[in-house]
Amino acid sequence: MAKTKEIGPVYQLKITLKGHKPAIWRRFLVPGHFTLARLHRVLQDVMGWMDCHLHCFAVGKKRYSFPYPDSDWGESGDRDSRRVRLEQVATQEKVKFLYDYDFGDGWEHEILVEKILPPDPMLKHPVCLKGKGACPPEDVGGVWGYSDFLAAISDPKHKEHDDYLEWVGGEFDPNAFDLEDTNAALRMIK
Repeated sequence: MAKTKEIGPVYQLKITLKGHKPAIWRRFLVPGHFTLARLHRVLQDVMGWMDCHLHCFAVGKKRYSFPYPDSDWGESGDRDSRRVRLEQVATQEKVKFLYDYDFGDGWEHEILVEKILPPDPMLKHPVCLKGKGACPPEDVGGVWGYSDFLAAISDPKHKEHDDYLEWVGGEFDPNAFDLEDTNAALRMIK
């Protein structure tokens, strides 16, 4: 008799970009059996990042990241994010952990386990439920650079107004969040 694949719990997570007001956040569902490496891909799509930089997770005193061969990763003490599942590091509701993206710009995100739901065989991919605020542009300079960027694009007299708008393709709405586009990207993650 063939074994059926065991389906684990579904996690409802909320990710919030730290240090920016108004808050930029997303609420989404993801299978608990996803590795942290796979969760990284989900976070990139759900937030709107482009996956151009290094990242790591911090759960308590443990760090998890991808072992990059051309770095001193082995000396960092980080654990391999491809070998640990979400359900192994976030075992209960209300647990919080960190996701750092782009160590140069220093984008810190807090992830809250809002709910751990029963297994759902119909959940074939992550699903974003809600969100608020646009993802900052890559390489804008972290929270402080993003604040400067927003000030410049909102003031036509600012010396960098035109340059910044050209850099982002002509327009940028800091309040924009497209749930439909986000879920279209998430459907590609199985």
